[in-house]
Amino acid sequence: MTNIPTSQAAPDESRVYQIRLKGHLDESWAAWFGGLTIAPDDTGATVLTGAVADQAALHSLLRKVRDCGLTLLAVNSLEPDKEK
Repeated sequence: MTNIPTSQAAPDESRVYQIRLKGHLDESWAAWFGGLTIAPDDTGATVLTGAVADQAALHSLLRKVRDCGLTLLAVNSLEPDKEK
């Protein structure tokens, strides 16, 4: 039997992700990436951060990264704010 991890978030609840890309993108890309915050860092990468509705929306964003020929460095799900 295989153990399948379960998500801590409710199925209809969006999650916040950080997607790291190689190279610097400017804010003009925000609409293309669904309004995610775009922040270049000092390592030469760009970090996209924001709420993503569900796994299908996350995969759609990752397809956009691929289709633009951008190099994906990392995808991280951020922990929900515990102070709510």
